[in-house]
Formats: sequence, structure tokens, C-alpha cells
Amino acid sequence: MVPFAGWQMPVSYSDGTLAEHQACRRDAVVFDVSHLGTVRVTGPHSFDRLQQAFTNDLRRIEPGRAQYTHLLDADDASVLDDIIVWWVDDERFDVMPNASNTDRVTTALGSGATDVTASRAVLAIQGPEARRRLATVAPDAAAVGRFKVGRFSWSGVEVVVAGTGYTGEDGVEVAVPSEAASAFWEAVVGTGIAPAGLGARDTLRLEAGLPLHGHELGPGITPLQAGLGWVVRWDKGNFIGRAALEAEKERGVARRLRGLTVEGRRPPREGQTVRRDGEVIGEITSGNFSPVLGHGIALGFLGPDVGEGDEVVIDVRGTEVPATVVPTPFVTRT
Repeated sequence: MVPFAGWQMPVSYSDGTLAEHQACRRDAVVFDVSHLGTVRVTGPHSFDRLQQAFTNDLRRIEPGRAQYTHLLDADDASVLDDIIVWWVDDERFDVMPNASNTDRVTTALGSGATDVTASRAVLAIQGPEARRRLATVAPDAAAVGRFKVGRFSWSGVEVVVAGTGYTGEDGVEVAVPSEAASAFWEAVVGTGIAPAGLGARDTLRLEAGLPLHGHELGPGITPLQAGLGWVVRWDKGNFIGRAALEAEKERGVARRLRGLTVEGRRPPREGQTVRRDGEVIGEITSGNFSPVLGHGIALGFLGPDVGEGDEVVIDVRGTEVPATVVPTPFVTRT
């Protein structure tokens, strides 16, 4: 157990990170992601409040669907948080911020937004066999499709489920009232779904090329730099940070997030510099050993003139390790 954003979180369970990672790729695992926030927005003006705050356009979806979006800094368009919105019904939205950003998201959404994080647990059940196994104890949860949202009753309590996740695999995330969370966890694990911790969650999301707030998103990092311009809907009207982001779009970004691979098991790490022809051209934001590929992989911000296929070197503790700029995701779902 380690401290993480104000919570105590498991790095791994008895089988360790590598086994948990492979279990998710080949079968199914369950993560306790209750550290994620839930900000509930209700009432007749809920839709407008979210539209004015976030970059994506809720008009592209409908009740019973989920959407990935960003909250930006008004001054420089930095990504204050990347968020999944669960549109539960006409006048209820469950906004899911990252653990340390719940307060700022609640504040940005104003009156009518309530932090209900303490009232529920969230379990992420992921992997190619996740739905089949989950169907034996919660068939309504297993039936919720990708980026859809549903509600059902389990042991007398209302449960909300979304077809979302952070592993690159199929699966669902289930919000269970706190009083029933332990029983639901035991039922899920009882199907043969293995518990998995923070270690596997990070290696899985890195193989999938997914950004982590505080690494690939955060202060000084905009959606355009992170290669997430598709999250911004310019035709939706105004949103927080729009003017600053438009200005960056017009002048062009100074750096872009790229994937890199290295040979061998020695992985790049956050903060290491990337060079080309002796010149520093960027920095690693996340790096690790890929259990599926069998070599090191990394994400990093590089100059805008660096493209896929380019050969660079990474300074790994004083040793220049050759690397190749590659497209992401590093691993695709089979």
C-alpha cells in the first residue's frame, strides 16, 4: 500500500504487477479506483453548466452515454483535469475527475455540483473476459456497451455502470454505494477476476498510449500539445480557456506528445532528456517496461518537427540509449 493523491492505494496484490498486467491482457482483472472523484450535477441547468465549463460537446451524445472531456485553465489553456462525464439521465450527470482534482472541478461547475465521492466505491473490471465473467454475478453491468451508462439494482442498492476504463481493454467501471462495495468486490473476485493494483494500471495505460494527469496533462500542457485536439469542439460555443487555446492553435504548438520505443528491458523514465544530433529536443513524461512487447516504451514531449520514424537518443542515467519515435498506442486490443 502506498499514498496516492490523499488515498492509500495497493501497488499490487499477491501475484505482482507483471502477472496482473498479463491477466488484464489475457483474461480479466478488477481495480479499486474509488480514489477517482464523483461530482454530481443535477437540475434543469446541468447540461448548460457542463457545456460552458468543458471542451467537448455534450450535444454529440445523449442520456445513457459517457464522454471524455477536458477542463482548461482560463489563462493559458492548460488541462486542469481530464474527465469522463457519465450522463445518467436527463437532469443528472456524474462527472468523474482525477483524484486530486475533485475540488477544482466542483468549484468550476458552481452551485448544483456536489462531491459525492465518499458515498460510493468504483470498481473497474477490465480485460477480454471481463464481461463474460461479470455476467455471472451482475449481468446488467456486463451488458453495458462501450461508453454507455446504465443503472441497475444489485442486492437492494442502485448501482451505476459505464463502459469505460483506462487499460486499452474492453470492460466497465461500476459505481457501488459504499455499504455494498465490499460484497460486490467479493462477488466479482469470486468469478475468477483477479485483483490488480496501481502498478498494472500504469503499465496498461502506458501500453495503450493513454495520458496521465500530472505527466502528459497538467500545468503548461494543452490538449493540442497532448495530441488530444479531438476533445475540443470549436463549433459548440464558448468554454473555459477557449480564447487561450484558439491563440495557440493560430500560432502553432511548440511541442507535441510522442511515443518512443527502446531496445532491451531497461526502460526510459520520467524527466529524462531526449536528444537528436546532440541537441535536446524534449523530455520523457512516462516510461516503463512493456510486459507485452518485452522492451522499454515511453511518452514524451518533443519538438514539433520530430515525426514518427525519427531516430533519437534518451539520456538514461548518463547513458545514451537509442530510441525510435513511434505511433501510439504501443499495444492494441486483440
